[in-house]
Amino acid sequence: MRLLTLSAVFALFFCGSLNAQNWSQWRGPLGTGHAPHKEVLENWSVDSNLAWKVKLPAPGNSTPVTWDKKVFVSMASADGKQRGTYCYSLDDGELLWNHSVTREAEDKTHMTNPFCASSPTTDGSLVYSWYGSAGLVAYTLDGKIAWQKDLGVFQHIWGTASSPVVFEDLLILNCGPGLNAYWIALDKKTGDEVWKREVPDAKSESVEEFRGSWSTPIISGAGQDAIMFISMPMRLYAVNPRTGDIKWTCGGLQKLVYTSPLITSDIAVTMGGYSGPAFAVKRGGSGDVTEERRLWHHTERKQIPQRVGSGVIVGEHIYILNEPGIAWCIELKTGKTTWQQRLGDTRTWSSMSYLDGKLYVVNMKGTSFVLKPNPEQCEIIAENEVADLTRSSLVFANDSIIQRGYEYLYCFRK
Repeated sequence: MRLLTLSAVFALFFCGSLNAQNWSQWRGPLGTGHAPHKEVLENWSVDSNLAWKVKLPAPGNSTPVTWDKKVFVSMASADGKQRGTYCYSLDDGELLWNHSVTREAEDKTHMTNPFCASSPTTDGSLVYSWYGSAGLVAYTLDGKIAWQKDLGVFQHIWGTASSPVVFEDLLILNCGPGLNAYWIALDKKTGDEVWKREVPDAKSESVEEFRGSWSTPIISGAGQDAIMFISMPMRLYAVNPRTGDIKWTCGGLQKLVYTSPLITSDIAVTMGGYSGPAFAVKRGGSGDVTEERRLWHHTERKQIPQRVGSGVIVGEHIYILNEPGIAWCIELKTGKTTWQQRLGDTRTWSSMSYLDGKLYVVNMKGTSFVLKPNPEQCEIIAENEVADLTRSSLVFANDSIIQRGYEYLYCFRK
């Protein structure tokens, strides 16, 4: 089966209940980094095309989400005792509401990963925010609590980051990492548990162990044909999102995974973290399909740089900005790297997006790069400097680009 074109991707994966101009979840309306936005801004700075900026009460790594004229951002106090969601007006940055929950017990995280690194998710009716050990909270769009769910205690020296995913009437979350790790699906309207599954190799033996998945699942298709892909320690899982039943798995990862899976109609790609292996697998089959369906497997040190942000598939190539700040273009079917190019002079944890025929990504200095997806060479269309530490990803809502720095929340538009 040939790879999907961009238009076919939207025809297959786009759910009509989601407004394509909203950035409703981690990695956009499809969860893939793809979005159908047109005439997207290419050049911006605090001196040009700045619609507004607001001082944030706390730093953080989570990426905002939007619905209509509202922007939702999760953040926590420095000690993690207060964890909450803030809602701002997309029009002018006015704070519309905020709500926090209290977590008195001490949790672990890393100084570079403040609490509340999980991005919110919204279906246009409720906004869902996971606060790690402080629980999962569903809010109405005007800030009232619809329900709360205690999912247990999550302890890892690097904290948590996976974001909730909405599928039909379910809210699905990859809970962990650490001593407590599992997948769970809840009724999105009530918070009642629908299914829960623990998988091998997911749990750590100690809080300090270098093991775990911070990866947000991605769901392909709809109805009975839907498949959820989850990157976990040691292997990639293809799962029935309605039941949590495992359809097939492919081995080849190591103990740490940060990025989200990348998919087409017939191929899935997963990339390990902390210089872990990466591979592509032909979708389908049952059980362990490693030997029969894996297309390529990167294990050599030069092939596996540290990766925190996720890449994006365009046509027959993968584009990703690796953590050291070097962009790669990789052939999807073969795993061959066609080019490498340093972007800027710092690292990045941000994920790449593809809109209006262009690639967008931001580094830790707050500098965004707009690239042409050219498999032959790296083509930089624009470089936009915003001097603010940024570990989240760019957000595209209606005619606006939103950037969450450590000091400010910015909105740029024509």
